[in-house]
Amino acid sequence: MDLNSILSQLETNNEEEIRRLLHQYNGENSRTFTFDPKEEDLRSRLCQGLLTVLGRQVGSCCQSTCLETLRILSRDKRVLGPVGTREGMLVLAGLARLQAGEEGGDSLQEDAQTEEEEKVVVEALKCLCNVVFNSVAAQQVGADVQLARGLCARLHAARARCHEVGLFSLRLLFLLSALRPDVRGGLQRELHAVGLLTEVLERTLDLRWVGPYEVAHPGLQALPIPAEDNERAMEALKALFNLTLSDTSDEGGDHQLRLVTAIMRHLLMLKTQTEDKTEEAHSHAINLLSNLPVSCLDVLIDLPVQGGQEEYSGKNMDAVQVLLDFMEKRIDKQGANYKEGLTPVLSLLTEGSRYHREIRRYIKTQVLPPLKEVKVRPEIGSTVRNKLVRLMTHVDMGVKQSAAEFLFVLCKESVDHLLKYTGYGNAAGLLVARGLLAGGRGETLYSDDEDSDTEEYKSAKPFINPITGHVEEPMPNPIEDMTEEQKEYEAQKLVNMFDKLSRQQLIRPMGVRRDGTLAPLEEALRQPTADSCSSDSD
Repeated sequence: MDLNSILSQLETNNEEEIRRLLHQYNGENSRTFTFDPKEEDLRSRLCQGLLTVLGRQVGSCCQSTCLETLRILSRDKRVLGPVGTREGMLVLAGLARLQAGEEGGDSLQEDAQTEEEEKVVVEALKCLCNVVFNSVAAQQVGADVQLARGLCARLHAARARCHEVGLFSLRLLFLLSALRPDVRGGLQRELHAVGLLTEVLERTLDLRWVGPYEVAHPGLQALPIPAEDNERAMEALKALFNLTLSDTSDEGGDHQLRLVTAIMRHLLMLKTQTEDKTEEAHSHAINLLSNLPVSCLDVLIDLPVQGGQEEYSGKNMDAVQVLLDFMEKRIDKQGANYKEGLTPVLSLLTEGSRYHREIRRYIKTQVLPPLKEVKVRPEIGSTVRNKLVRLMTHVDMGVKQSAAEFLFVLCKESVDHLLKYTGYGNAAGLLVARGLLAGGRGETLYSDDEDSDTEEYKSAKPFINPITGHVEEPMPNPIEDMTEEQKEYEAQKLVNMFDKLSRQQLIRPMGVRRDGTLAPLEEALRQPTADSCSSDSD
């Protein structure tokens, strides 16, 4: 469609003709995300023209159509110059009925009364989301005119009867808190947005508290979260994630974060309309829990009203089991991005196990039960242990380290216990990083509860290959039929080959220092001599 004809029409006061042309343009470009670079100047002028029309007193139908066009244009960050100005942002904020300006203000403009007015508010919020996401200048203006204050006022008033008004208000708050650290700080300290978003989640999920940090159990017959409520809850969780990235400690801060933990536990026990949406909801809950102080995680298992299991000091492990199921599901996902999808839950389970004895004990019974099968390599099989051991040699360093650290903590950071379940070859990367190649323990102190070995493991232990972690079939001795001269010749040949590779720097022989770290072989061999010389003086 010819943009020049639209620009010419925008200069008139004929609302009907403006609406007709823009409606046609919107229909043709509703799914357009890549624009013709040759028309960049025309689209920029169209943005300015639309803001001019929106600044006039025009009807709601014309406003919503103009805003829809502006939303389409705002997908192209190269034409947002006119919109990312103070004047442009204030026009959009006014149409979104957000209080904005130098002083910000704690009050909210009057709510939309008609369906058409609500449509204007929604389209204005969508435009603001696009513009803030695509324009650094708009992000600065949004901070200057205190858009976040107006959004908090709307959420605090809880007067957004329209689902989309609440949804895109939360989304805009998420974008501002993600892209502007100064806005994030103001939301935390001045606007107390963590508490506000907690209240939003309470209302959205219709929570009923039965204890200081315990939500009533949803029950086995609980209905799935309605789709619209789930959408708003996800946006609130994403905004909360941003706000808890940095230190949130203040007066009553620990109480507030424990409330958030209790709500996340409740969310983990809920289902949504589809399995994929449930997984997404649980993923957001896990990401948020990973930001919270590890001292808050006892809220996940301490449920006085619902009760728990005697073997774990009366703690309730339902939420921990959901986390384990989520972890295994993410491991099994074909072609998944493990770094984004798996490492958060591994990190959460690791820290929970490190600092909460009951969580560690429960997870170990599920992941590392007493060994019985020792004839198969630890990375082969379909158990959770097998899957995690396979990840210990994953190509992604973050994934590899997360899986290894998780198993190490379950073994109370004991090298001997870890090698029992994984074999030395799979654990070598962790041991090198930790300086534990010579054995020993990590720095964290754990309880004294002992690990009991099965009879099958005790009887097979002397025959287990410590490198592979399993009992190998006897192999024929390749030098059995050689004479002594042949053996000596083959040994010298092997030495020469290693020497040649070393001189060409294709390999570098390494040894283990006394502190358990790796070093070049000549340095590792010299160290004991140096130590003994220094201690032999009279």
